[in-house]
Formats: sequence, C-alpha cells, structure tokens
Amino acid sequence: MILYNKEKNESVKDYIYRNIKNNIMFLELKPGDLISESDLANILDVSRTPVREVLIRLKGENLIEVKPQTGTYVSLIDWRLIEDGIFIRDNLEKQALKEACKNFSKEALLKMEKYILEQQVICKKEDNLLVFHELDNKFHKLIFSEIGRQNVWQIISNASNHYNRMRLLNEMNNNKEDLIQQHIKYFEIIKDKKIDEVDCVIYTHIEEPINNWKNLIKNNIDISKYVRL
Repeated sequence: MILYNKEKNESVKDYIYRNIKNNIMFLELKPGDLISESDLANILDVSRTPVREVLIRLKGENLIEVKPQTGTYVSLIDWRLIEDGIFIRDNLEKQALKEACKNFSKEALLKMEKYILEQQVICKKEDNLLVFHELDNKFHKLIFSEIGRQNVWQIISNASNHYNRMRLLNEMNNNKEDLIQQHIKYFEIIKDKKIDEVDCVIYTHIEEPINNWKNLIKNNIDISKYVRL
C-alpha cells in the first residue's frame, strides 16, 4: 500500500477512508485481493473499529466484497458498472463541454493548458501513472468547476469507480499520447467555441475506448482476472 500523510483537521475515519480508497482506485490493492481489518489497522496505525466502518462504506461504493466463510476482498472490476459510468459521464460531460464553449474564463483556459503541458512532461517519465491520472482528473474537474457544476463532477466521480479502475488498467498497457491529444482537442473546442465538434470529441475520449478495453481483457490473461464481465 501507498501511505498518504494525514491532512490538517482530517478525522481518523476520513484518513483511513482516503488511504484505502486511493489504494484501491490506483490499483495498489488489486481487484480480487484479500484484505484484513487487522492488517489494515496495523499498516495505518489505527484501531480496527474505524477500519471496519470504512470497509462497510467502501462496500456500499461497490469497491469491497464480503464473501461469507471466505473473507473480505477488493471487488473485481464489474463491466456492468463500467457501462453505467460511461453512460453518466458521456451525457453529463457532453453538456458541460457545450456550456464551457459559451462561458469559460481566460484564467481557466490557461490552467487547462498548464495541465496539458504537465501531462506531456509526466508522460515521458517512468512510474508516471498516478500523477498522470491525477492531472487527468484535475483537467476534467476544471471544466465542471468553471461552469459552476462542481456537484455534477462529484456525481460523475462517485459513479465512476469501476470505470476509472479500468481506465488505469488500460493506461498501464497503452501509450498515453492519444489521451493528451484528445485533451488538446478539448482545449481547442472551448477556446474557439466549436460546439459542433463536442459530440465527436466526447465519443473519441469516452465511448470509443470500450472496444480497446474489451480487446485488452480478451487478450491479456493478467488483466482478464481483474474483470467481471
């Protein structure tokens, strides 16, 4: 596990939640891994009771599975939940991008461009996956924040746990340059107010990767064991 430092004014339970969830989302705790309350409590240097409560919360988010007589596991990536995440993100981000074409500040455009440049730099480094993914989230969150739809982004994030884990599996095995080019296209669409090109870039960025993911699952034994079709 990667251990994150406790943030200022962060409760013990929130600290435990952030550490366990981030390790699940960033695949340090892999789909299907057996996990133990006592082991997690020892690693995080906390008591077992808040760990148990956090695991119940993560079970409600479909990230933890409890199998009677067997144990507690990190949930496999569920293809049905991937499709649900794609449906939600496809429709909401499409509308957000169209709104951004009508109202997006110069300051936000500069920040968007900065994220793209940082991704281009990070992409050339080894062990870049987590930082690259965090920049990706900041890039898309910026769009929703700038149009006053932060809560909508939170809805997307909450519904995208399985979708995002599948994205990371894919990014581990594929070049990230295409993603950067798609972000550049987002930037150009907003800057030049090309609303008529929104549907196309959303399809390329969100829907089209599904076929690549299916091929990856079909042809890569190490990946297929992490996914429930």
